[in-house]
Amino acid sequence: MIHHHPDDGLLLAEAAGTLSSGHSLLVASHVEGCGHCRARLRELEAVGGAMLEQLAPAVLPSQALAETLAAIDAPPPPPAARPKAARSSRPALPDGMAWPRALRGCSATPWRWIGPGMRWSRVTVPFDAAANVFLLRIGAGKELPFHTHSQSELTQVLHGAFHDGRALFGPGDFDEADGDIHHQPKVLAAGECICLASVEGRVLFQGALARMLGSLVGM
Repeated sequence: MIHHHPDDGLLLAEAAGTLSSGHSLLVASHVEGCGHCRARLRELEAVGGAMLEQLAPAVLPSQALAETLAAIDAPPPPPAARPKAARSSRPALPDGMAWPRALRGCSATPWRWIGPGMRWSRVTVPFDAAANVFLLRIGAGKELPFHTHSQSELTQVLHGAFHDGRALFGPGDFDEADGDIHHQPKVLAAGECICLASVEGRVLFQGALARMLGSLVGM
């Protein structure tokens, strides 16, 4: 059962299309597995559509028709080079675990070591090289260094569970953390945990070694 969800602010931004690519990917990954948030997102999209219908008609500039006709009559531009499709490479997952459909079109590196019992994988988001999205795979009983955030971090639990001193987060749960949150996620002893994360700004770790490892991951 899912206990933690994106708040209405995030869902409204997703409905309006104003979230960054990375954060939108995280919200979409949660929504596809959460009936409650799917229904709430549809409500917010319907409200937005109703608000658009109530807007007063806008008066077009006097030259709008002439410019439109000129654009129609203009010769077509040369075809642009088609972007290379993202590779479908993905790191291995535990038996029974499936990739979120929201990651369709994304590629991810093999698992890379960042510490004892800890691995990570960089996720490439098509058409947005600046998106800072990655997977974390943390072993049973292991914990991340204590940290806070310069801006925001969204986390979607794909497998396993962790506790960060505030709450327990299990499969399907969603977390948003910012500079007001100071925590140290620790994976439960029952098994490893795999999370999808999107970071805007930086994760601010305590300790020189943790900061160095975080910079390697782009956290």
